[in-house]
Amino acid sequence: MKKYRILIGKPGLDGHDRGAKFIARALRDAGMEVIYTGIRQTPEQIAAAAVQEDVDAVGLSLLSGAHNILFSKVADILKEKGADSIVLFGGGVIPEEDISELKQKGFKEIFTPGASAKEVVEFLKTELGE
Repeated sequence: MKKYRILIGKPGLDGHDRGAKFIARALRDAGMEVIYTGIRQTPEQIAAAAVQEDVDAVGLSLLSGAHNILFSKVADILKEKGADSIVLFGGGVIPEEDISELKQKGFKEIFTPGASAKEVVEFLKTELGE
């Protein structure tokens, strides 16, 4: 079985990373290799790390409300770099009405408050073909 590489990123000025760290641990516990970029990363830094680390998926977490701009920017940069095969997913405080726009930008799933770590793990296993 392939060990999947997942990058977890916190774009923008949002300094709250409890949820991102929780998901990173859950993915690691499920046997995935996790790269956590830390807080206050630019979309360019996150995309560059994703390409450099040759990840299978990128998960973004945001609570600040700038998800439409920052998530979209990461997706756009990855596309420009020819890395649009990387599975994108996101989570955080994201209004229901913004989810379809993010999915149109290439995000396979958006997890909102109340989603379980198990849901995220199962989503990735399904998307990545386990």
